[in-house]
Amino acid sequence: MGWIVAVIAVIAAVVATTRSYGSARSEQLAVARAELTERQMKAAEARTAALVDEIRQLAHRRIPAAAVALSHPSAQVPGLREAAEVDGESARLLTEAVQAARTAVIEERQRVDAAARAAMRGTSAKIQSLLNQSQQLLHELQHEYDDPRILQLDFRNELALRRTQATAVLCDAWPGLARQNSPLVEVVLGAQSRVAGYERIKVANHLREERLALAARAAEPLAIALAELLANATAYSHPDTDVTVTLQQSGGRGAFLVVDDAGIGMDEDALDRARTLLAGPSEVLLTELGDPPQTGFAVVGRLVVQYGFHCHIEASPFGGMRTILRVPAHLLTVLKEDRTLSALAPTPVPAHPAPAEPDAPAPPAPAPPETGAAEPAGLPSRRRRAPRPAAVASTAPATVPAAGQVPRTPEQAESSWAALQQGTLNGRSVAGRVPAPDSDGHDHLGDQDDEGDDET
Repeated sequence: MGWIVAVIAVIAAVVATTRSYGSARSEQLAVARAELTERQMKAAEARTAALVDEIRQLAHRRIPAAAVALSHPSAQVPGLREAAEVDGESARLLTEAVQAARTAVIEERQRVDAAARAAMRGTSAKIQSLLNQSQQLLHELQHEYDDPRILQLDFRNELALRRTQATAVLCDAWPGLARQNSPLVEVVLGAQSRVAGYERIKVANHLREERLALAARAAEPLAIALAELLANATAYSHPDTDVTVTLQQSGGRGAFLVVDDAGIGMDEDALDRARTLLAGPSEVLLTELGDPPQTGFAVVGRLVVQYGFHCHIEASPFGGMRTILRVPAHLLTVLKEDRTLSALAPTPVPAHPAPAEPDAPAPPAPAPPETGAAEPAGLPSRRRRAPRPAAVASTAPATVPAAGQVPRTPEQAESSWAALQQGTLNGRSVAGRVPAPDSDGHDHLGDQDDEGDDET
């Protein structure tokens, strides 16, 4: 019986030990679960706090910065501040919120800008019509009254008309003036007359074809674009400096209008912005042009896109900026001979004469002038010269080359002038000799001096 009691005691001890171990194990598991739950709660609270902070940054910084970056591309838009504490789905949703805000702002700005363009387009058309009527009335008054104040009023009306045209073009309106095929040099003069500092603008005509003209549909747009470039050049250069406009002609690429000023120049950011506007972007919002709005380059860019011009800006050798406006060849034509050019248009700079053929005969050297005589006694006196118109008429045929005549070489021209100078010296030396007894009492001393002055 004793061994049965021992077995029962052992069994009871084992059961008690097992129960105590299980109880301890359960307690350990409960403690571990409690610690895990606490850590998870703390992590959830940290993620919630981080997400709240990101949402707060999204509302206070990221979305406003994204809106500012639409007008100022160099502005930085902050990203997620604590990306490690925000899970992937939340980070993606926050980024999509920024993009959605940008899209909404862009659409609203475009809608507002389109409404503003429509309003300004209608207003500009009405103002332009009134200014054209005022211009016509002023022209009639100029013929009736001799008052310089009418000219000043007409010029100010022209300045207002240019600004109105520029605003209309910026708002996608028609320039508002139809022309015929117009000489390129007259278009340049028309643009010059629309600028406040027109007296500082110097035009150099280097066109090979004097009657080179613009097609009717491109004449007024080119005048508007060039006037904006000239106004910009005169506004940002010293009043004592000149603004030069050089007209050049290329064989297959059209014509070039080069505007140089000695102004303050532009920094790299402003130059990049100007080149972007001159390239003719697809859309330029009115709110992006500053306050007050700087519309010059934007207007030129709009005309570049619409009429096929090309405009480039760079640093000028004169210290300011150089703007090159190219007119393509398909917009150019040549006027007929019956069209009279403006008297104010500068004549083209003559090209250097081509070299003559080696066997071309040299022109005959002019004969030395006839010598006169003076009386032995008495003071010398002048002899009345022949009327100048007759002399000009007699020498005019010699100055006009005949058809098919080869131009003179520089050496032949030098020989001709040397002979003329030698003849003048010979005539002066003979005039200083003792006159013959049958002299008529007059000499050519004064005439020789006058001719020398005329040549000089």
